[in-house]
Amino acid sequence: MSLLLAVDVGNTETVIGGYEVESGASSAAEGLRFHFRFSTDARRTADESFLLLSQFLASHGVDDLEEIVGVVISSSAQDVTRTIVAMASNWLRIEPLLVAPGIKVGMPIRYENPREVGPDRIADAVAAVALYGAPAVVVDFGTATTFDAISADGEYLGGAIAPGIEVSLDALVARAAALRKVELAFPRSVIGRTTVESIQAGLMHGVVGQVAGVVNEMKEIVGNATVIATGGLAQAVGPLIPVVDHVEPWLTLFGLRLLWERNGSPGGRAARA
Repeated sequence: MSLLLAVDVGNTETVIGGYEVESGASSAAEGLRFHFRFSTDARRTADESFLLLSQFLASHGVDDLEEIVGVVISSSAQDVTRTIVAMASNWLRIEPLLVAPGIKVGMPIRYENPREVGPDRIADAVAAVALYGAPAVVVDFGTATTFDAISADGEYLGGAIAPGIEVSLDALVARAAALRKVELAFPRSVIGRTTVESIQAGLMHGVVGQVAGVVNEMKEIVGNATVIATGGLAQAVGPLIPVVDHVEPWLTLFGLRLLWERNGSPGGRAARA
């Protein structure tokens, strides 16, 4: 079975998914043979990255690297991007597809400067329209909480960027001597009866209100959009937010798969010297 590696390099974590190329693509999870994540570290070399990757692959029964026929990368971190590209080129002998200006997206980008749009946001938008149609709003719960709006005509319009839940908690703890980190969970009530519950109430109910407010304002512009939640905290938070219609933890990986296919499934294994 031929495999595509979809690599989403985030500010905090890097997520890698292995899609079976011969499988269908009617859902984000279809053909997703495995997935794993590790911390994003600009100090990690291409060789170290390959060691991590090979251990993960072996744990999922991939011992023959010849199974991998393509690599597609979404990353806004230039140093880490170069490392992942070098790993793919040197160890897998594949020139990866980078989600960057100039590739075929299949979606008009209405941002004033399209080069400023994060590649993960483009992947999310492409996947959202493929799965649920347009209009759509994607809420990605990562280091930042991002909102992306797609018009009824399938155009990427832009969005909003807010501090992520964990970033907000870290900032609060760093600036308030009497407060400490807490579990990211909903407390018994929005009225906290302890300091821990009070912090949780502010964070968790705060993000519910934030998401509802931003999404509803976007809907006034794009119409009755389908709202999709994704990102590392989507499964924990998404189902508890009434405006969210679907939770798709692998939306970005699926979008990367679609972009790889739309660009002619590039790759091709180079011969060893």
